[in-house]
Amino acid sequence: MGFTIGGIREMRVGARRRVRTTECTAVAEYTGLWGWDVVPGTRAVSGRCSCGDPACAAPGAHPLSFAEPVPAGAGLDDAVKAWSEYPGAALLLPVGRAFDVIEVAEAAGRRALVRLERMGLPLGPVCATPTGRARFFVAPGAAAELPQLLYRMGWDDADLDLHCLGPGSYVTAPPSDLGGLGPVRWLRPPTLDTAGAPPQARLLLGTLAYICHRTHF
Repeated sequence: MGFTIGGIREMRVGARRRVRTTECTAVAEYTGLWGWDVVPGTRAVSGRCSCGDPACAAPGAHPLSFAEPVPAGAGLDDAVKAWSEYPGAALLLPVGRAFDVIEVAEAAGRRALVRLERMGLPLGPVCATPTGRARFFVAPGAAAELPQLLYRMGWDDADLDLHCLGPGSYVTAPPSDLGGLGPVRWLRPPTLDTAGAPPQARLLLGTLAYICHRTHF
């Protein structure tokens, strides 16, 4: 079953092949190296989602309804074969399985990342979106624990631009674009050590909350 939308259909053949090769390689890296499932997702052009629903609540940022995920452990050959069924699809990572995600404003996230690295705290992958958000990958369960963690740290009443994504959510992964706005990019790419064992949210949350509070005010 093919997948095309206007902006993708008009790409030159050579450019389209390079994009597909890059995407297939990325899929194989996510599944084979990092042990993550990858889900084919919609794309958006000029605000219109490829799903065809004019009232789509998440243009270019949700799974294709008819597509099967590429499971963790799939190698290059399997990834290429699977992804060739959905040319042009965005790479989405399901949250709540291998990781949850803490999301903050990119400016706050960059400042926190520098501080966390200087403190020598364990860090997982971190990506930035074209909408100005930074996403910190943390151990699964963070979304459920977040309210209690913030309460224990004394940040529960603070006006923080800090959110946690858990089971049922998806994040767009590099090199895909998010909603037609531009590519998602790694601020701190995954490694063999961090992809399968991201840090517990409590190890990062105090610094993230503090920086978010300072940046907001």
